[in-house]
Amino acid sequence: QLQLVESGGGLVQPGGSLRLSCAASGYSLDYYAIGWFRQAPGKEREGVSCISNRGGTTMYADSVKGRFTISRDNAKRTVYLQMNSLKPEDTAVYYCAARSVRFCSGYAAPDGMGYWGKGTLVTVST
Repeated sequence: QLQLVESGGGLVQPGGSLRLSCAASGYSLDYYAIGWFRQAPGKEREGVSCISNRGGTTMYADSVKGRFTISRDNAKRTVYLQMNSLKPEDTAVYYCAARSVRFCSGYAAPDGMGYWGKGTLVTVST
């Protein structure tokens, strides 16, 4: 069973940066596309970004384009989300998720991902 564990969340001031990590165990990530999602209090979960199994394709929500960068190191079984120029509206619990297909198309659909981590809290505030 593929297991995912997020880390790197915390409290940061507006304009600051954080790097989230998603570490996988149980299986190689070579055949999985990985996505990052977030859920703010009182809001629905939204897809933030996705990266294909070899990293050749990335996708971003409009709200984070130009500020967030997704990357992966399959040898380390880890996917990263570099978040720059953070805003208070980025405050949320961030989850990573995996799907047993290689591409990202449709990743944000309700049943788009098959494996989920437990999340890490990001708070952007003064």
